[in-house]
Amino acid sequence: MEIPADQLLLKRPITVKAVVTPLWKDEAQQQLQAQINQFDGQLQQLDMQAQQMIGELKKQTVQIIGAEGSTSEETQTQIQSIQMQANNRKSELLEQKNQVLQQLNQVQALEMEQEVEQGQIDSFFYIKQGDHLIRRMQVEILLRDGVVEDIRGDL
Repeated sequence: MEIPADQLLLKRPITVKAVVTPLWKDEAQQQLQAQINQFDGQLQQLDMQAQQMIGELKKQTVQIIGAEGSTSEETQTQIQSIQMQANNRKSELLEQKNQVLQQLNQVQALEMEQEVEQGQIDSFFYIKQGDHLIRRMQVEILLRDGVVEDIRGDL
């Protein structure tokens, strides 16, 4: 595809918005709830792994103490290190879960027919001398239940 000499091919971001409908709201809530459930699963798995590691360490220490005498201070340091790492990761996961919970609350508070931003996609367009660049860059797509309802702006 050849570009005419008096035109440029540019890329622009296009804002994608959605109209809040019962279907949109339900799908958004389900997606957010699935993320929350995933965080809960990761938190449980983290606890189990930490307990397994600590249990394994204690078991090894009992075997070593029986043979040598004492490495329990070193074991306590390792256990504390494992617990600290697990707690740090747990804090990160809880922070992420709280952010998703806030998003869920925001979705639940949205009113029907309200427009909400979904994200952006890129689009290519031709521009030539005399075109209004700013207006050509400001394009939006409005979706209703996944179907394009409106395209706003200068294409």
